[in-house]
Amino acid sequence: MKIAVASQNRHAITEHAGRCRKFWIYQVEQGKTLHKELLELPKDQSFHDSSPHESHPLDDVQILIAGGMGQGLRQRLAMKGITGLVTPETDPDQAVSAYLAGTLTMGTPEPHAHGAGQHHHRHADHCHH
Repeated sequence: MKIAVASQNRHAITEHAGRCRKFWIYQVEQGKTLHKELLELPKDQSFHDSSPHESHPLDDVQILIAGGMGQGLRQRLAMKGITGLVTPETDPDQAVSAYLAGTLTMGTPEPHAHGAGQHHHRHADHCHH
């Protein structure tokens, strides 16, 4: 199983998965992490800027954990068989350990509207570095 964790600054879980371009990829077998590596995407490969109809470097993960994601991204992930999880946990390693133990605290996806003047977020966007 592969688990991706959005982490733009490589330390904390990113709140806005759609714009994030850095993801920790955990290779998990039998409930244990075997390998962890950082995947860095070019800007045009962020979920926000890429097409949901084309292949994506994260297509082979089963779980994507982030601090926030809109309903559109959740649906896009679901179409590819990926479960999108939102958590208030900020530490990537802790989030994966908690997920594997069945104790990950879950949040709710934010409503996310696109259109004229409708791109507002309730949090600081840490993905524009």
